[in-house]
Amino acid sequence: MAASNYSLKVNRDLLDPNFESYRLSLDAIPTYNVELDAAVEEVKLKDNQYTLEHMRAFGMYNYLHLDPWYEDSVLFVDCKGRVLSLTVTLDTALGKPREVFRISAESSECEGRLCASLSLTSATWAVLSDGTGRLYFLRTGKRGDSTLMKWEPLFSEDMGEPFIILHSVSHVQSGVHNMEVLLLRVQKDPEETKGSGYSVSLEWITVANTAGHGQEKKYQVKKKRVLRGKSVPHYAAVEPQGKGLMVASEKPFVFTHVDGHPVEQPDPEPMEVEKTDPIYFWQQTVEDITVCVRMPEGLTKEEVQFRLTADNISIAVQGFSPLLEGQLYASVDPEASAWIIKNDKSLEVTLQKRSEGPMWPELVMGDRRGEYVMSDEQAALIHERLTHLTMETPDRDKPACNPQELEDCDGFPEDSSSLTHFDGESLKPTQVVNLSSHQYLFTVDVNPSEMPCLCLRHDVDALVWQPRPDQPSNMWEHVATFNALGYVQASKRDKKFATCAPDFSYASLCECLRRAFIYRQPSPVETVLFNRKQGRQVGQVAKQQVASLDSDKPILGFRATNERLYILTSSNLFVLKVNNN
Repeated sequence: MAASNYSLKVNRDLLDPNFESYRLSLDAIPTYNVELDAAVEEVKLKDNQYTLEHMRAFGMYNYLHLDPWYEDSVLFVDCKGRVLSLTVTLDTALGKPREVFRISAESSECEGRLCASLSLTSATWAVLSDGTGRLYFLRTGKRGDSTLMKWEPLFSEDMGEPFIILHSVSHVQSGVHNMEVLLLRVQKDPEETKGSGYSVSLEWITVANTAGHGQEKKYQVKKKRVLRGKSVPHYAAVEPQGKGLMVASEKPFVFTHVDGHPVEQPDPEPMEVEKTDPIYFWQQTVEDITVCVRMPEGLTKEEVQFRLTADNISIAVQGFSPLLEGQLYASVDPEASAWIIKNDKSLEVTLQKRSEGPMWPELVMGDRRGEYVMSDEQAALIHERLTHLTMETPDRDKPACNPQELEDCDGFPEDSSSLTHFDGESLKPTQVVNLSSHQYLFTVDVNPSEMPCLCLRHDVDALVWQPRPDQPSNMWEHVATFNALGYVQASKRDKKFATCAPDFSYASLCECLRRAFIYRQPSPVETVLFNRKQGRQVGQVAKQQVASLDSDKPILGFRATNERLYILTSSNLFVLKVNNN
């Protein structure tokens, strides 16, 4: 696995350190119900699909698809193989879903079939899998039209073992129409002897129009690339122009084959024997941070180049590149910070934290050249807290650690969890983010012309990141925050799906059965509220609402638009009017 070489840059302006909590609102959410003519068939896992990866990939599949090009338009596939579309304009006059395409009846008889999967490639194209291994590229026409023309298959081919579609994009390169599609399989792996016996493969396929100018369109497979890993990715998407790929997963992925030919794997990097000395040492209290930077002996004050803003620091010696430079983990007060030269060979910097209390896990984002030194008081406090866990005679006043008391929110992803950008030409990772402290929450399409956003937990909050593959220095941009959602979602033990509105006005979670929870962004209050503990007036309140469906069927699909929440069961499609825009 490539070493982490990039840190996500949090936009502090999008954080709210004063956020208190969500207030339960009893306001009713208008709910409308569409009864389906035929059931949405939930394909149950077979006896040989027993691993956690099978459950993640196929058991938790979202059967409902939101059309990002046409607002409030959703699609799904029923047990008859019909691709059905419903566009909502007036909630009180919901029509019936209309058929736009039908999969061959033979596919339902396949022994090892998976659920049918769909990806909306562009405003006029879609990609469909029948669950048996056949891939369709469909020309849909303008789907937002009330006429809803039938979709026309211009490419249909058996791709081998059954798969589900993760993502697809459409683009024009040198005047030729290309479509990229990403397929996921969980396959028996004879080399996987220590684990489950299965591995996960991602197949990245490029299909292009090979017909000449003026001829009838003819689409053929142009290129196939295969990646392998040991965990189902949380997030996988192709760049808009097909130049690269992004994958977020608990275990790393590597390219293994291109057009059927093995990819030469680089030799594993030799283990580092020598450890370089730290360039700086740092320690902290709840109020401030002290940094000691090693400098050339005999250094004068005039040779020091020191720059400090609320969020960035730079320390250098005149004529040389900076010794320490980058974005601080959190904001400081530059006016209350200072530096001095000690013993003619080190620079001591005191940084005043802008927010007292939280301890910083790192000084400069992504910088691993320093060493954290714990103060004697902190070491003594930690020692006191841990002593009862290792004492031969237990302290009856301090019960032993009980792992059952840990909450879900105390857990973190594995150390190998990462977000990786692969270059489409070299097939090598260019930027890798370590996600070991950032739990993945959900993926959401915000702008159909850009890559899907992913939402990650940062401390107690949920932060939404927009991939920017054309900006290597800021490849993932922090675009929205849902306060305390990272903590709140961890308490929902029966949670099945999570999502948010494309305009970030609300986030929503649903359980396996019946209930959906809606968390709105803070909004001004109409009446005067007073916080007695803090002795101040409250100007904004973030509302939480709970919707309970009139159904005892499991929830199979869950999608959100700016105005509505769509919930699919095997026999009903529920439409919840969340916002009145």
